[in-house]
Amino acid sequence: MRNYQNLKTLNIIKKLSQILLIAIFLNSCKTSINEEFPKKNLENNFNEKTNLEKKRMEIKFSCGEDGISEYLDDGWNILKEDSQEKICTWKSVPATKDCNMEKDKGCKITKPDKIGEEKIYLLEK
Repeated sequence: MRNYQNLKTLNIIKKLSQILLIAIFLNSCKTSINEEFPKKNLENNFNEKTNLEKKRMEIKFSCGEDGISEYLDDGWNILKEDSQEKICTWKSVPATKDCNMEKDKGCKITKPDKIGEEKIYLLEK
């Protein structure tokens, strides 16, 4: 009976020491974070960073579309402009001369019909 009480007491002491070590560890982390980032300068730094950050986005216009003037009128500036060839429409053609596309769907192939240009803009505001 006495050994059981001693064992129970030792388990309680062991658990309390673990809780105490965890509390000390958590408290020490909190202290180091507060020292690195003082609260009184935090608001000033946040306001300065938001003023320096700029918005960026990439937009694409394909096959004769062009709506870049709307963005420029809204205050966006073009940082980079690029263009590349793009297929605008596709058409179905017979794979061979004697192929009937209406009766035999397996002989129909799709190939590019109209090739245009895709413009890519990197914008900043």
